[in-house]
Amino acid sequence: MAAELIFDKDLISRYDKAGPRYTSYPTAVQFHEEFGYQSYSENALRTNENPVPHPLSLYFHLPFCSTVCYYCACNKIITNNRKHAAPYLKLLHQEIELQAAFFDKDRVVNQLHWGGGTPTFISTEQMTDLMAFTRSHFSLADDDEGEYSIELDPRECNAETISLLRSLGFNRVSLGVQDFNPEVQKSVNRIQTEEETFEIIEASRREGFKSVSLDLIYGLPKQSAGSFSRTLEKVIAMQPDRLSIFNYAHMPDRFKVQKQIKETDLPDPAVKLEIFQNNIDTLIQAGYVYIGMDHFARPDDELAIAQAQGKLTRNFQGYSTHGDCDIVGMGISAISKIGDCYAQNIHAIPKYESCINSGTIPICRGFKLDNDDLLRQYIITQLICHLSLNFSDVEEKYLVDFSEYFYNELQALKIMQDDGLLSIDVEGITISPAGRLLVRNICMVFDKYLSHAKASQVFSKAI
Repeated sequence: MAAELIFDKDLISRYDKAGPRYTSYPTAVQFHEEFGYQSYSENALRTNENPVPHPLSLYFHLPFCSTVCYYCACNKIITNNRKHAAPYLKLLHQEIELQAAFFDKDRVVNQLHWGGGTPTFISTEQMTDLMAFTRSHFSLADDDEGEYSIELDPRECNAETISLLRSLGFNRVSLGVQDFNPEVQKSVNRIQTEEETFEIIEASRREGFKSVSLDLIYGLPKQSAGSFSRTLEKVIAMQPDRLSIFNYAHMPDRFKVQKQIKETDLPDPAVKLEIFQNNIDTLIQAGYVYIGMDHFARPDDELAIAQAQGKLTRNFQGYSTHGDCDIVGMGISAISKIGDCYAQNIHAIPKYESCINSGTIPICRGFKLDNDDLLRQYIITQLICHLSLNFSDVEEKYLVDFSEYFYNELQALKIMQDDGLLSIDVEGITISPAGRLLVRNICMVFDKYLSHAKASQVFSKAI
């Protein structure tokens, strides 16, 4: 199934609507302030009572960047003053201590990720201290079996940085590239040479990193189908293990920095569609597996293997192989997924500091899933990760009659079946090769919270 994909321009044009990427269900739009520190603490402590408590996944948000990229939609702090990191890291250390108190020490950390911002904005000493402090409070793996990853900006690190990161226990790196075209780079204020990128990739391989992933963005100003094809050729020559190629969503009303981008410089929808189709054709011909949405991987990569084995999941970092983990997010705006709840930290440092200094985890909002949420979350995860759904599995797991419980959804899916996006029979739903690129639209049918009137203001388009 992984190799079967049909690019139908007519279908894509008709279904190219705004909708969630389903890195969570319910999506973060549904998080509310009634869910706070007390709710979080009760749920976190309860996860230790499971007959077999889940392993942990730790996420650390390091928000600092020395320059701003105009396309960026991340929660970031732009500064050239490296001293600004020290007080933030002190608070982060305090949060680590507060969070660790909620989880039994024997719960092993199978996954760890530093994101941002630019994690390597902080000094080598600060990186060393942060990892050491984490190890003193959580049970990190010492055998290199955990998936410990970090996002890198090749302009902010070198071979010595890579060597240090490997010695600290990191074994996966994700590099931001976006586009190698100089004109495109200038238009988004991110000047980054191929040589800088290649140096970090080669250093990562020399140091024995298990996986190198590259991030690209299509739909940026000054891009054309031809120019992005040349970038893609250069990227393929670097032989990354994974590729994420994101669709740029121009939403300057939500992300003020995007006002620096001239809308007249953006490629029109037809050009974006041509770029998208070329990406898929080129990468599949180069031997990559289309995992789904914006993710590609080599056939021997853990993502591709997990999908083939039915073990793939999805979280706020995208597709993942660690669906069994409780996720503990630390730092401003970080999101946790603990048991059957989501919780998000405060976005601004002053309020974050106030909570930390009062001895409380800085939760600003969250969401407790009920049985219906868990049921729909399971369905959406199965469809978006594995392209099929078995009715009897759902009925056995959640004690419902699928055809009765989801009568309205099945009626809506019949239209998609007539359009060739999927097939429905007595056993379940199977997404067709033509429907793989529109899996978000299929999942939206099962989203009880989705308001199409609001979707265009909050979410990006499917393609």
